[in-house]
Amino acid sequence: MLETVDTAIASEEDMLSCDRETLRAAIEDALIHTIGKDPQIATRRDWMHAVAHVVRARMVERRMYTRRAFMKKQAKRVYYLSMEYLIGRMLLNSLLNLEFYENCRDALADLGQDLHELIDVEMDAALGNGGLGRLAACILDAMATLALPGGGYGIRYEFGMFNQQIEHGEQVEHPDNWLRYGNPWELPRPEKVYMVHFYGHVVEHQERGQTHYHWEDGEEVVAMAYDLLTPGFGKKNVNSLRLWAAKASRDFNLKYFNEGDYIGAVQDKIGSETISMVLYPNDATAIGRELRLKQEYFFVSASVQDIIARHLDLGYAVDQLGDKVAIQLNDTHPALTVAELMRLLMDEHHMDWHKAWTITQAVCAYTNHTLMPEALETWPIALMDRVLPRHMQIIFDINFHFLNEVRRHFPGDNAIARRLSIIDEEGERRVRMAHLAVVGSHRVNGVAALHTELLKRYLFHDFHRLWPERFVNITNGITPRLWLHQANPGLCQLISEHCGRDWIADLGQLKQLEPLAEDPAFRARFREIKNANKQRLAKLIHQQLGLTVNPEALFDVQIKRIHEYKRQMLNILHIVAYYNRIRDGRSDEQAQRVSIFAGKAAPSYMRAKQIIRLINDVAEVVNHDPVVRKKQQVAFLPNYEVSSASVIIPAADLSEQISTAGTEASGTGNMKLALNGAMTLGTLDGANIEIREAVGEDNFFIFGMNTQEVEDLRAKGYRPRDFYEANHELREALDMIRDGFFCPADPGRYRDLVEDLLEHDTFMVLADFESYLAVQQEVDALYQQPEEWTRKTLLNTARMGYFSIDRTVEEYAEKVWGIDPEDWG
Repeated sequence: MLETVDTAIASEEDMLSCDRETLRAAIEDALIHTIGKDPQIATRRDWMHAVAHVVRARMVERRMYTRRAFMKKQAKRVYYLSMEYLIGRMLLNSLLNLEFYENCRDALADLGQDLHELIDVEMDAALGNGGLGRLAACILDAMATLALPGGGYGIRYEFGMFNQQIEHGEQVEHPDNWLRYGNPWELPRPEKVYMVHFYGHVVEHQERGQTHYHWEDGEEVVAMAYDLLTPGFGKKNVNSLRLWAAKASRDFNLKYFNEGDYIGAVQDKIGSETISMVLYPNDATAIGRELRLKQEYFFVSASVQDIIARHLDLGYAVDQLGDKVAIQLNDTHPALTVAELMRLLMDEHHMDWHKAWTITQAVCAYTNHTLMPEALETWPIALMDRVLPRHMQIIFDINFHFLNEVRRHFPGDNAIARRLSIIDEEGERRVRMAHLAVVGSHRVNGVAALHTELLKRYLFHDFHRLWPERFVNITNGITPRLWLHQANPGLCQLISEHCGRDWIADLGQLKQLEPLAEDPAFRARFREIKNANKQRLAKLIHQQLGLTVNPEALFDVQIKRIHEYKRQMLNILHIVAYYNRIRDGRSDEQAQRVSIFAGKAAPSYMRAKQIIRLINDVAEVVNHDPVVRKKQQVAFLPNYEVSSASVIIPAADLSEQISTAGTEASGTGNMKLALNGAMTLGTLDGANIEIREAVGEDNFFIFGMNTQEVEDLRAKGYRPRDFYEANHELREALDMIRDGFFCPADPGRYRDLVEDLLEHDTFMVLADFESYLAVQQEVDALYQQPEEWTRKTLLNTARMGYFSIDRTVEEYAEKVWGIDPEDWG
């Protein structure tokens, strides 16, 4: 428990009450006096906003309490910088974490309202897209639950990546206007503004024998803060996520207006505010790439300026930053933090180079999320020099000092200096942002044991030779507060009956369930809960697709971003092969199955969008075949987000984690699904390896090549056509797709996709097909033994304690951030 302080809100007793009567009065008051609505005509959204304001008021008090307690402790602060935060809906999560869900539900019932109807009105916050953003949200949840001092920084996107709709089988992107009705959770901070500079030029001048630099002219954009509060579970501790919105430094040009140029009068405002307009602007064009760079720097500059201001406001000297501040870079998007911190320390606080560099390295740490070199960000020097001229100077200086160190360690080895250089000199000269992050950080971590080993062996091999102590592994985790306590209330209640409620903040206590896997009565209750969750998902499928599915069927789930390396194609080929078996009368041993897909493709990623269309074309044929649909159905659920994941994941029987070995950094969907009692079908990739070790080899379906076998086949000269010729089921499935069986009105639609697989198959779909098909037969056999299937899925839930995000954050604190446990609650 956090220490009290001798000021207002010094103890829990001083905080606003959360009993049923007080909440009922507060909600009604908020509806009338804050929302401005008569209860007799108020809509569900009005009521939801009123409840949100009441809950927020209680979080604000706890936030003040938390802040004062950490000030008294003089605690080191951790700031998590991420371009994405996939936080989902906040109402239910906040009520459960603050532990007055039941009182709020009952208070609303007294007012004639249903809490869950109000929860469904809330829109998902469109601040992220995939695993990167969901991990960031989980980390903030754990930091608050563990009472760890700090918070997050990001961008307040006005529009999300896009709202995905499926029209005629194709992904169609529509604006995700999540702020249309306002956001009752955010606290605007108009007093917290920082100027962010672009373009212009750098002036060098001498002062007292020292060279100084001044960045002049160009344009300036105002970054304004909005705070979202993140409550820890079961404690008074509440941290915050600070988001930046771009505002014009000059809103209105009266001269243009008076001349009748009404558009020109607000042109600067429109241009400036574009920076925080949309998550992931399309970077297929030069304008899009420039906007993306500006977006990254805008977020970094405002955050670092604010971190330094907070540090100084606490009474510390700027040269104490390394002792009192830790900044975690979530992937390369915030890598400009290294150069921006150097700029501020040297140009604004007049430090010399070496002192500023020592502080920068002490403060910064970098999390890598990819093993694919082509996925690492690089920026053309010409673009960066034009948009961020001072930073380009600083990066050149960093590289100069760094390469001198490399040459001292590896004298005469020009090749390693060329490989390690922050500047890529091959072709168009570019800045390697991952290299900048590695050089500017005191720790670099991978997010799964295999991922970290592959980073050291391949992607960052030379860096590891230079600084072996800099690399650590911290396997990802997930928050049990959302992905079990909130998403699966039936299972949550069953667990709490047998383990108490402490498991919500100590997931290792699920081990107590292991002996119960041998209890037929407990297995029956576990199976009943799974079936109820499947009925809920079946209802959602019918609502969205008009497709009626049998909840007794095996729910085979692949939910993740649509990308070739995640190999949705392998799953499609298996569906087509099973379709042929059913049509040929060879399906007696197959279980009835519903294959469920969800995920978005990046707007400019045409191959991924083609895969989505293929899934829907296959679904159209399978679901309308009177023979096949009795044994097999296919559903693609549009607009995958946290709220829909919360319905899909508890209902899943089978979790498809089938990326090519050596391509997935970690994955967290694999953890969520296993925690909720799904069997994993996966390759030895990412965190699959550690999940398999945790739950037991007998409780995991493994298939395909391992990383070494993938490397060996690639080195030998992979010929995908050989696998096509050798396997008649694979050949038949590919031929059907290529020849237009699933799209007779446009028979050439997938010819290029199939030809690319036959000639290149970058992610070795065809090489793993036979193994994948064989393990799917094992899945069918086991699913038709319900007692044994339930025993194994129950053991998956019981043994997933290691994958709590709380353990992940504790490891960051110990291995990376240098947080003394005495600073914690």
